[in-house]
Amino acid sequence: MPYLTSAVLGAALLCFALLGLSARRTDGPLDDYVTARNSQTATTLGLSFLASGMGAWILFAPPEIGAFVGPVALAGYAIGSALPFIVLGLYGPAIRRHLPEGRSIGEFAEACYGTGVRRWVALVSVLYMACFLAAELTAIGAITAMLSEVPPALVVVGVAVTTLLYTAVGGLRASLATDRWQAWLLIALLLLVGGVALTRLPAMPTQAAIPSLPVGSALGVALTLVIAVTAANLFHQGYWQRVWAARDDQALHRGAWLGGIATVGVIAAVGGLGILAAMSGLALGEPPIPFFALLAEAPGWLALPALVLAVTLVASSVDTLQNGIASLVVAGAGRRGFSIGAARLVTVALMVPVVIVALQGLSVLRLFLIADLLCAAIVVPVLLGLWRRMTPVAAVVGGLAGMLGAVLPGWVAQGSLAAGVLAASFPGSIPTLPPFLGALVASTLVSLAVAGAAPSKRARTV
Repeated sequence: MPYLTSAVLGAALLCFALLGLSARRTDGPLDDYVTARNSQTATTLGLSFLASGMGAWILFAPPEIGAFVGPVALAGYAIGSALPFIVLGLYGPAIRRHLPEGRSIGEFAEACYGTGVRRWVALVSVLYMACFLAAELTAIGAITAMLSEVPPALVVVGVAVTTLLYTAVGGLRASLATDRWQAWLLIALLLLVGGVALTRLPAMPTQAAIPSLPVGSALGVALTLVIAVTAANLFHQGYWQRVWAARDDQALHRGAWLGGIATVGVIAAVGGLGILAAMSGLALGEPPIPFFALLAEAPGWLALPALVLAVTLVASSVDTLQNGIASLVVAGAGRRGFSIGAARLVTVALMVPVVIVALQGLSVLRLFLIADLLCAAIVVPVLLGLWRRMTPVAAVVGGLAGMLGAVLPGWVAQGSLAAGVLAASFPGSIPTLPPFLGALVASTLVSLAVAGAAPSKRARTV
């Protein structure tokens, strides 16, 4: 059985590699390598947003939230996951007009505020995407250990090397080409795995009830997830690349809405499985993993398509992250004659520490939450860059205020700065609303106040 599983996973990864390599342009310029500028249709973009936004995390987080917090919080998670696409779909045409040759969120920040803010924004973006990469590769190792006898390290390295092969060679076009097929494949596999698992659910008890916290608590969790996921994903360079990859503004707008609606549907469906598992009285495990608890009651053969589903989810997000990190670095060095060869070396080099971390099997949830909070503290000042009154001082002061705002709720509630910092670092890896809300409100109010206090005196490039 391990040999069959290895062969099937190897065949899936080989297909992804061939799809990606077939889309490469051997004689294309560096700009095409990192942006595929003005080339992608609405359908391709929508499928790409769906595939690149999905990852193995959807098999863990949405079912657990559905099972223990309920449909209100699950709705918040689904909306938060889709909202970054919608924001870029609405805001993207303005970015394209004001920065037609742009390639990254860093270049957008530099055009609005200057080099200093660009470096800050680029650092936050790379940190977030590196955490995402490590989490995805760690997750596929854990899923492999649960569902098969294949060595987890083999699958972790296999996914990393395969995606690295076609993204390093083909750039963004390779990622977009595989996304189209991965999106359809993950939908088909979710229907298969989820449908078969549901047929093996225990009969619902007569007193079964939809799991839910009190309305106030559920709304608090939902709002926390909307803020955290939206703010963090707006620093996902892979999504920003697709702003310039769109054939035109209409393609970007339609693609973003298509990807957003599909994302809401997928997360609602997977989270709904968690709700049904909890209602049926199924043992959810310790720590709870409702999706995989469903598989424990399903036929043994279902483990193989479930593992292929997990590999597809991880590959679709990892290739986007790899290319996004490399393009952010390339865009920062592009004016100094960065070549495609150097861009490929950057892609390979950046994966080495990520794979090393992933092979340790560590939990990265707490680091993820801290990175999310840092993004929430500066996302509004960055997006206000197209407002003519905004200045670099307002952006920097607003971002600093956002970080102070994240600490302030715990500081006030517990009476010490140290307690506030601890609360904002999420002990126990539990997402809480006050730090995120404090970061978002403080950064917004202070940015607007500082920018409104004096007219902008800088020369704007956008």
